[in-house]
Amino acid sequence: MAMEDVISVDEIIEKVRLALSEGHWDEAIAVLEPLRRSDQAEVFSDLPPAQQQEILPFLTPENSADIFEEMEDEDVVDIANRMRTDSLVEIVNEMEPDEAADLLGDIPSAQAEEVLAKIDESEDVRALLSHADESAGGVMTALDVRISKDMTVDEAIWHLRHMTPESEQIYYLFVEDKGSHLVGVVSLRDLVIAKPGTLISSIMDPDPLYSEVGADQEEAAKLMQRYDLLALPVVDEEHQLVGMITYDDLLDVLEDEATEDIYRLGGVPREQPADIGVASAMKTRLPWLVLNLLTALISAAVMSLFENTIAQVAVLAAFFPIVAGVSGSAATQTLTVTVRGLALGDISPKEGIKALGRELLIGLINGISIGVIVALIALAWKGTPLLGLVTGAAVFLNLICAGIAGVIMPLLMHRLKLDPALASPILVTTTTDTLGYFFYLGLATLLIVGLT
Repeated sequence: MAMEDVISVDEIIEKVRLALSEGHWDEAIAVLEPLRRSDQAEVFSDLPPAQQQEILPFLTPENSADIFEEMEDEDVVDIANRMRTDSLVEIVNEMEPDEAADLLGDIPSAQAEEVLAKIDESEDVRALLSHADESAGGVMTALDVRISKDMTVDEAIWHLRHMTPESEQIYYLFVEDKGSHLVGVVSLRDLVIAKPGTLISSIMDPDPLYSEVGADQEEAAKLMQRYDLLALPVVDEEHQLVGMITYDDLLDVLEDEATEDIYRLGGVPREQPADIGVASAMKTRLPWLVLNLLTALISAAVMSLFENTIAQVAVLAAFFPIVAGVSGSAATQTLTVTVRGLALGDISPKEGIKALGRELLIGLINGISIGVIVALIALAWKGTPLLGLVTGAAVFLNLICAGIAGVIMPLLMHRLKLDPALASPILVTTTTDTLGYFFYLGLATLLIVGLT
């Protein structure tokens, strides 16, 4: 498809809404069906719930399943909760087992059991539902095609033709022994070009990469990303082959993990839709604001130690935002780089000293540069050289500390098995604010005679 052929989803949505509002169901379906499945899902997601319910009966189960698989999980669950069970069964029957498991795992258990009792691949879906959502088992899909190491390439190709698998399941062929243990992997290319009669055991890679079923989904995604894998086999505790993670699952995992880190860096413990209810938003946001308030009291306590200095040199108050704000921004820069490096595996706890040295050097350079600029601003603004020296020196010292805190805090959280993205921002902000006020007011107290 050429760039100029890319559709305007907004225009399509308006056409569909207009057709539905006038009761022209056939016209709405005619606009929706020719679209690619991702565009269909976007259009369908933007329709009001009432129109979604009205248009679903006019779509084929296959088309509805494609739309469900492309939509956000929360939106699909909302739609499923409003559907009759018989209609939901028809759609779930057309979904991939892993997508069906994701859906059924989020709807009420009674409704899920009723659907499971009527769908064709209930055993595959039940097996996937037994694993935690954020584990490798939770994101894997059922593996229908397996080959034995004792097969010849001719037998393996016949087996493929007989099974007629979905295209996403044959990037690699995973090889097992008689006990269903993973013993190798063969690429489709190697299978096709091998001479007839060649044993699979002679062309397979006997040391395939794999993930254990209980491993964290992020670790499995990192493994696939590092080695450019299109599919990754998943094994149980006995090393028996139980499923695989495909590249589209990998993209979903990476997106989920990146989104989670962004939310947590902002102090929001979990992902929230833009239209989340006020009560739900308060439950997740208010506790962290309260925690932030408590840590801010530490900064207030430090300032209270220097009340006499502030009273004698009231002009000091004008530079509080500069001392705290500049160092806070520097700490956020360092924190973002460190947390992202830990998430991607670019920084390990063993490399903490190296990362700390690098950020210390950056903090030193930034401190000299910004400190001199702030000192000149203070001198030009208030005409007091000593005030400029105090302010510049405080910013210089605090920027160095900001670099150190931005590395040490997330590494410490990581070592304690806590999420660095969630706890670090509050701790780093508290550290930079507290030290900034301490340096600033402490220097001012030492030089109080000159300042007054």
